[in-house]
Amino acid sequence: MSKPGASGGLGASAKRYVGKSVRRREDPRLLRGEARFIDDVDLHGQLYLSVVRSSEAHARILSVNVAEASRAPGVRLVITADDISAHVPLEQIGYHDVYPQIDDYLHPVFASDRVRYVGQPVAAVIADTAYLAEDAAGLVEADYELLPPVLDPQHAMSDEAEPLFDGCSNESVRIVKSYGDSEKAFAEAAHVVKGRYVTGRHSGVPMETRGCVAEPDRGRKQLFMWGPVHTHDCQRLIAEVLGLPLADLRMKHVDIGGSFGVKGGVFPEYIMVGWAALNLGRPVKWTEDRLEHMVANAHAREQVHEMSAAFDAEGRILALTDEIWHNHGAFMRQAEPLVSDITVGMVPGPYRVPVYDGVLHVVHSNKTPLSAYRAPGRFEGTFARERLLDQAAQELGLSRVEIRRRNLLTASDLPFKPGMDICFEPYHFDSGDVVKHLEQALEAADYAAWLQEAEDLRAQGRLVGNGIGILMDKAGLGLYETGAVDVDASGRIRVRTGASSVGQGIETVLAQIVAEELQVDPELIDVVHGDTELVPEGVGSWSSRSTVLAGGAARQAALDTLEKAKRLAADMLEANVEDLVLDDGHIRVAGAAHEGMSLAEIAGRWDGWSARLAGDQPGLGAQAVYLDNHMNYPYGVTLVQVEIDPGTGGHTLRRFFTSTEAGHAINPMTTRGQVVGAAAQGIGGALYEEFVYDESGQPLATSFMDYLLPTSLDVPDVDFFMTEDAPTPNNPFGAKGLGEVGIIAVGAAVAGAIDDAFGEGVRTTKVPVTPETLWRRAHASPQ
Repeated sequence: MSKPGASGGLGASAKRYVGKSVRRREDPRLLRGEARFIDDVDLHGQLYLSVVRSSEAHARILSVNVAEASRAPGVRLVITADDISAHVPLEQIGYHDVYPQIDDYLHPVFASDRVRYVGQPVAAVIADTAYLAEDAAGLVEADYELLPPVLDPQHAMSDEAEPLFDGCSNESVRIVKSYGDSEKAFAEAAHVVKGRYVTGRHSGVPMETRGCVAEPDRGRKQLFMWGPVHTHDCQRLIAEVLGLPLADLRMKHVDIGGSFGVKGGVFPEYIMVGWAALNLGRPVKWTEDRLEHMVANAHAREQVHEMSAAFDAEGRILALTDEIWHNHGAFMRQAEPLVSDITVGMVPGPYRVPVYDGVLHVVHSNKTPLSAYRAPGRFEGTFARERLLDQAAQELGLSRVEIRRRNLLTASDLPFKPGMDICFEPYHFDSGDVVKHLEQALEAADYAAWLQEAEDLRAQGRLVGNGIGILMDKAGLGLYETGAVDVDASGRIRVRTGASSVGQGIETVLAQIVAEELQVDPELIDVVHGDTELVPEGVGSWSSRSTVLAGGAARQAALDTLEKAKRLAADMLEANVEDLVLDDGHIRVAGAAHEGMSLAEIAGRWDGWSARLAGDQPGLGAQAVYLDNHMNYPYGVTLVQVEIDPGTGGHTLRRFFTSTEAGHAINPMTTRGQVVGAAAQGIGGALYEEFVYDESGQPLATSFMDYLLPTSLDVPDVDFFMTEDAPTPNNPFGAKGLGEVGIIAVGAAVAGAIDDAFGEGVRTTKVPVTPETLWRRAHASPQ
């Protein structure tokens, strides 16, 4: 259910398309099997690349013998660090200025002196077929001298831990964020609550694994590449490593079978494919198999939080402190330490925290490097904070709802500007009332009935409990995005965007936004993305930014197109611009409905010859860049009811409710789809998914036999509640990014429900919670 909100500054017909549940335009090609994914790209004369990966977590490389592989049938080339000695650069978004040492922790394309995780590339074979390449890769012989592995993030910082980088600490970065006097607040506190909370290592598991195809144009010394998700950022970094002018690397569009952050950025394999294609003068293709994905793509989450809170006698927070150890694995990737920055900045969440001290240790280990994964830092920090609040409620004799009600931000607290930045943008919460939303959500869920139901079932001897988690997200990160609108004489309109389509429905939403401003049917609009020839500049889709930033750019391009249409129509209709109005995709003279021209007619008449005579640009269209200096902050509530089977340690999610304050939803149907999909991933992180390692650093979850995922039978019906009471003033839609809210508080709510079911107080301090853990708890002797 949703509540209507303000139009947020849209055009006169603001309720025509925006705010409506328009069907996703991406779905027909996906459902009919007509989409073109990276593995569907096959080029004439194409060769295939297979990667030789380290079998050891930590070892010196004594030798890499490629002689036998080089002689194998069909092999065209074998490459190692002797051929490509480069490292994969990090995105330049400001962290190099603050932490110049981060370049000491870059991921090499190939390991040279030592390997630092199982799965690290050691060599690559390029052959005539994928099978020949894989067979030959098995002939590469690497000789290692084993070194002690470093696995635990807290141990990694001790004197006993093996240094992973010569002359460098295992802690690459330390991020400190604070405001207020925490020492004074704790000294004056009536109650102090402490806890240690752990989020296990897991990640996104998209249906489509990574892949890359590169095709050289030998005559022009150019390279075409398909596969990388955020094409413009990847174009810049790959061109830098390959020594190509930016114009000579052309990124091409394919459909993306899921990303969730883990496929973003540049990976070593993309460099290999591009280098091999340029040197062989032939197209080269690499497709990741699922085993490679599990050990070498990108992991996420693994964090340890040691958190403390000071409370007054009424249970109000006086101060919050958090020391965090964030296990980044072997190297820095993507735009790090972005995830770490977000983590420590978002710990206070939607609460009235007058004093905060947060310190985060970016720690390296002999595990797969991490990257962003849906709600990076927020899932982990929210789990720790909400568990601490449950513990505080228990110790202070308050209900879990009441302790939150007393500490959540309300409209009277706004704007809340504690003086802390997150990713170089000031934390500035300026629209909403979290307590009001909590009350609305509890009423919509009929939470009182949940409580009574659980109590009645426990009286029958069943282990049933309820949990609650309050969430806040930060969305719209990244200062700008590009967009363009072109009206064709045929009547179709093309929208070009620097955003990426990664399954979130951006084609649908941008079509709605442009249709709103030009008053045309969204079905007449084609959205183009992911092609640097057609869209020369852009940022991409991550951090729930696409609707606000890409939508803002597309909207401005549509408005500029409309302005030009009116200017041209004024001459064509011999009317004043001030007398022209937009009506159903036509420019008409006010008061004379029969006098007018469609946008397509204007575009057709303003051909090259006519525009030249007028000294104007031909055609009808415009380009725009949308800037946004402020993130927006959606918030919400997640409620979970769990039943535990004491005989097996199994669990059933009996009820699942999640809510959000959307500001203004452009498409409520796609919003719900985003939230429900995120909730399913949250269930995986809370109860199923974890990358486990043995003492030697060998990964123990390398297939879906060991890395468990929730199935459709494990995901309950998700009851979604949305309010639109607090449009953000920072963008013309009033919209807040909603791609990640559904996952953020799931771990916290599930843990709370488990503890409520057992009735033993707060004891769940780590996710995921395994059936073995539940079984042992159910059969533990009473203390």
